[in-house]
Amino acid sequence: MNEWLNEILTKDAVEERWLTIAKEALLTDTSHAIAFGVTPENVDGVIQTRTKLLKSIYPNFTEFCQTTLQVQPLVMLEVLWNVWLPLAIQLASKRQGLGRALIQGILGGQGTGKTTMCAVLSLILQELGYRTVSLSLDDLYKTYSDRLALRQEDPQMIWRGPPGTHDVDLGLTVLNEIRGCKSPVAVPRFDKSLHQGAGDRTTPEIVTDVDILLFEGWFVGVRPIDPGTFNNPPLPIITARDKAFARDINRRLNDYLPLWERLDSLIVMHPTDYRLSLQWRKQAEQLMIATGRSGMTDSQVEGFVNYFWRSLHPQLFIEPLVKNATLVDLAIEINSDHSFGAVYQP
Repeated sequence: MNEWLNEILTKDAVEERWLTIAKEALLTDTSHAIAFGVTPENVDGVIQTRTKLLKSIYPNFTEFCQTTLQVQPLVMLEVLWNVWLPLAIQLASKRQGLGRALIQGILGGQGTGKTTMCAVLSLILQELGYRTVSLSLDDLYKTYSDRLALRQEDPQMIWRGPPGTHDVDLGLTVLNEIRGCKSPVAVPRFDKSLHQGAGDRTTPEIVTDVDILLFEGWFVGVRPIDPGTFNNPPLPIITARDKAFARDINRRLNDYLPLWERLDSLIVMHPTDYRLSLQWRKQAEQLMIATGRSGMTDSQVEGFVNYFWRSLHPQLFIEPLVKNATLVDLAIEINSDHSFGAVYQP
């Protein structure tokens, strides 16, 4: 952790030399400065605003780190200062300018930290006076019985997850009601533990007076691509059957476009190398097995991850999206150790 950041957090009167270092850190990271609107003219105000907010939310942030993440808060202090605080301030500003609920899309695969970020953003936005609710794409899965019928219709739909396994109409209802300032709203929830891990809908959460909805998922905002792309696709789309499956999933993405049209903006959290998601999943399963819980073997993990890569391959769908400034408002790189890398506007 940077020493100047600790000074800002712990001292009532911060020495000028530490403030100078803080200013230089904010201004020399050009992409970060552009993404969050930091300029030489406003940098003093930015530091003052972030410092005040940091000190006010730090007790709750500490409790969250220790109870939920099981890490010391100082470990997370840099990402809190550099990403979560300015992002929350930015979302609050967008909400204020809209005059209605803000629908913020967050795209990120497993291990990118989108669930943690949503929780921290909710904590900060609550301090700023905004009622924030998270909705996962997983919460929109079709019921267990409906997915059984889907699998009989299309045996390639082995697991829940890809386009086609969600109730898009349910999602549209929720987004429209929140955008329309309806209160209360029944937000669907999904329990992955039901039916021996197959999962099913559970009791919805009743929410009122929502200011900001964080809508996150592994392909939130992803759009169909040219079907001709699958003539020469990357691994593991190998066989003619794989290509047919990929084309079918690509067609199913069209059904999700009305959902994406309800997004006010989109953030993409992407690994520096898409193959890290396989490494992260293996590590997570190995940890579960080491603690006495059931988990997948490495070969089972590879089969599971390859299934998702065959449906929506990151090189075909995510990497081009990250470069599209008309669709993505903010991109956040995720390093191999799960830390945040560059934060930038495409």
